[in-house]
Amino acid sequence: MATFSNLSERLVKTFAHLRTKGKLSPADVDATVREIRRALLDADVALTVVKAFTARVRERALSDEVNQALNPAQQVVKIVDEELVAILGGETRHLRFAKQPPTVIMLAGLQGAGKTTFAGKLALRLRGEGHTPILVAADLQRPNAVGQLQVVGEQAGVSVYAPEPGNGVGDPVKVAKASIRYARDKQHDVVIVDTAGRTGVDEQMMKQAAAIRKAIDPDEVLFVIDAMIGQDAVATAKAFDEGVDFTGVVLSKLDGDTRGGAALSVVSVTGKPILFASTGERLEDLEVFHPERQARRILDMGDVLTLIEQAQKAFDEEEARKVADKIAREAFTLDDFLKQMQQIKKLGSMKKLLGMLPGAAGMRQQIEQFDDSLLTRTEAIIQSMTKAERDNPRILNGSRRLRIANGSGTTVSEVNQLVQRFEQAAKMMKSVARGGMPSIPGMGSLGHGGRKAKGGKKGKARAKSGNPAKRAQEEAALRERQERARRQALEQAAEAMTSGGSAFGATGQGEAPNGAARIDPDQTIGLGGLGDIFKR
Repeated sequence: MATFSNLSERLVKTFAHLRTKGKLSPADVDATVREIRRALLDADVALTVVKAFTARVRERALSDEVNQALNPAQQVVKIVDEELVAILGGETRHLRFAKQPPTVIMLAGLQGAGKTTFAGKLALRLRGEGHTPILVAADLQRPNAVGQLQVVGEQAGVSVYAPEPGNGVGDPVKVAKASIRYARDKQHDVVIVDTAGRTGVDEQMMKQAAAIRKAIDPDEVLFVIDAMIGQDAVATAKAFDEGVDFTGVVLSKLDGDTRGGAALSVVSVTGKPILFASTGERLEDLEVFHPERQARRILDMGDVLTLIEQAQKAFDEEEARKVADKIAREAFTLDDFLKQMQQIKKLGSMKKLLGMLPGAAGMRQQIEQFDDSLLTRTEAIIQSMTKAERDNPRILNGSRRLRIANGSGTTVSEVNQLVQRFEQAAKMMKSVARGGMPSIPGMGSLGHGGRKAKGGKKGKARAKSGNPAKRAQEEAALRERQERARRQALEQAAEAMTSGGSAFGATGQGEAPNGAARIDPDQTIGLGGLGDIFKR
């Protein structure tokens, strides 16, 4: 998430300096804690939270827990990781559903915090999980609030309950109460009540929100807070906690280029857990908040689990099997690549995906420079080809490439880059299909690469054991080696597609700015083989 990028960079630099030390002295610990304190304060984390956090880190860092560790610096990083998880809530907290439907979820927060958009995102998520949610327009004061909720509901594919569709009239308390009866009658198992907000906390707003809470007795009251709110987060959270006694927090706009101190302050100040994080403008851009994963992102350790979960939702298993079969038969075409890329686009912004990788803080500049329109242009290039051209790029002569460039609104150079990278990847895949490992320019051979075995005749297979049990073990080991080689080559093929900023995507490797660590190739997303890699 872009919100913590500055904090992440500061902490990474602090720990990099710490790793140059051997055994840590009290002065080393104090200097590290001082840098952590500055980084947190600059990220708009509440002063009380910063003091308590750094005090715990210092106490543990000066104990035998660090002094007796084989790697003291790494032990300090582990301590900071654990303390970050603690102030973020400790454990993942999921929605609590009523034993007898409908489950009632009330949303509260300031105007502009993103309540209405979150209502649509939550409804879409719940619908995808098999629920039948309904949105309730209880914000009858803000102009066009009802109309906005109806638009969001239509996008999410769910019903909206409003006294007069398109008009903000009626008593919010009565509307909210009537919606529960309506939901029972119409077999909706989740009711999401969108309430009114204000540009600032005021007594009238709190009284109305408290009245709605009392009338509908919700199973969850979610406080939606803008991650960009800064130091006001603590005061706002306290006011809403006292006014409506919310049960959980939702962080909105967590993808913005902000300091993000709200996320690190709200839980500590209120004691209420964060349930969701809104990470983009699309209705699909909603994540369950995992404290341990968020802590790893802040410390630039990546969040591969979330990345895999999103990929599993976006990629079709049957399609992935077909692609794997085509690779094995050396029949992977640009048509297959196009289908995979269209699935990748379902995941959302590539910048966000790349930001989940370990070491992303050191590649911030390259990630920010990634052009998401590259995917669209590559898609346009392939779609401008005929079926024969997609099946066999070798027939693409100069006139055909010019026609494709004109038809796709790109340049001949981009068409050439696409074909070149695809052919390079195809060669690697062919090598894997034959049981070898490809040779990467500048790296030499990674395996036998199809060479004949020493002391054997060309094409002659290795003799198998006459013992059935031993032969089964040999065959299982062989299959495992081939599968491992295939996966590695797929990653390298995908990496080759994205290297050099070609039409296939962003640069996958390279030195990070300011001498930061490189992103390891094994940790880099390759556009060409992403679906197949994650499905396995």
